[in-house]
Amino acid sequence: MVTPAALPLYTVVPFVAMLLAIAILPLWIPHWWESNRNKLVVSAALGLPILALYAARRPGALISMAEEYVSFILLLAGLFVISGGVSLRGDLLATPATNTGFLALGSVLASFVGTTGASMLLIRPLLQTNRERTHLRHTVVFFIFLVSNIGGMLTPLGDPPLFLGYLQGVPFTWTFGLWAHWGLQVAVLLALYFVWDTRQYRREPVAALQRDRSRIAPLRLEGAPNFIVLGVVILAVALLRAPWREAVIVAAGAISLWRTPRAIRRANGFTAYPIVEVAVLFAGIFLTMIPALEILRLRGGELGVREPWQFFWATGLLSSFLDNAPTYVTFLALGQGLGLAREVVDVPHSILAAISVGAVSMGANSYIGNAPNFMVKAIAEEQGVKMPTFFGYMGYSGAILLPLFVIVTLVFFRPGS
Repeated sequence: MVTPAALPLYTVVPFVAMLLAIAILPLWIPHWWESNRNKLVVSAALGLPILALYAARRPGALISMAEEYVSFILLLAGLFVISGGVSLRGDLLATPATNTGFLALGSVLASFVGTTGASMLLIRPLLQTNRERTHLRHTVVFFIFLVSNIGGMLTPLGDPPLFLGYLQGVPFTWTFGLWAHWGLQVAVLLALYFVWDTRQYRREPVAALQRDRSRIAPLRLEGAPNFIVLGVVILAVALLRAPWREAVIVAAGAISLWRTPRAIRRANGFTAYPIVEVAVLFAGIFLTMIPALEILRLRGGELGVREPWQFFWATGLLSSFLDNAPTYVTFLALGQGLGLAREVVDVPHSILAAISVGAVSMGANSYIGNAPNFMVKAIAEEQGVKMPTFFGYMGYSGAILLPLFVIVTLVFFRPGS
């Protein structure tokens, strides 16, 4: 049997190659990369060596990751299908105040219906409201920051890492105590966005603003029964375990497809492309990251990570590129092994807060930090928004989020405190 100690460092090469493919191929061969079939070819080519290694020598780890991947994709697909059956018809005036209101609503909603659910519910009406505007890229980027990531910090339902923590014994209400970490980041980003969008609004062509004012129509909600179906999914995630949880999610998605009028999905521009893109890319990511996570678990103590600020940055930076759920679990295990105060699940409150905030917040640092990031990007591009490249997006996150995370460190996880 292969143990983590026997894994040479070169086994992480497929994972690094997978990340580079996602970053470089859209720039190098954009038309070829548009095909989900070609993305699947890349995922298979890089993932098959790891699949063969673990199938032959350590199938248990492969099965465990496969189960996690299936649960992960089924939940995303279920939320994607259900939220795609909800439509906000009409068109609001696309002012900075309106857009900031969308982001604020999503920042609250994400903690209760999940970052994926909130993203899928709100991205289409936000794009619809702004369809007459020519400067829209920054709005989608801030949407990813707030709704697809940071907003999901207040309950275990908000983001997968927090749910895994709940399953490992973190009290359901413990995450409510992260309200100050959530509130500081949300307030700073909303204020920055409002100033940014105000400047962009003033640069809009007069003709675009006139079209926007001429097309105002009251919002009308269609597909409201899907909120009931969404509630069933939330309860299933909160109360059930596999495989019953997944069975309920699949059934809920099927009911949504069956009962929702097709006109609503057509109005949303609903297609399977975004969820298929996420599924094929994350198949490669989940496979290739197995050795990386095992090496991290084995050698994590060598990192010298003991202080809350260190856990915040170590968890966060790895969550920027690894799936943030297993990264959270890995650093939680590292914290439990340090023999510090056993305040909650055998770690100090400050350590658990640092791990939680790092995993949730820094998933916004790249397109692959959290699954909704890619889905929002794909939907925006489907509707004609020219989104930043992989590195271009990281330019935004580096300039905006990293200084914010320094502030979070100084306020909540100050070194030596």
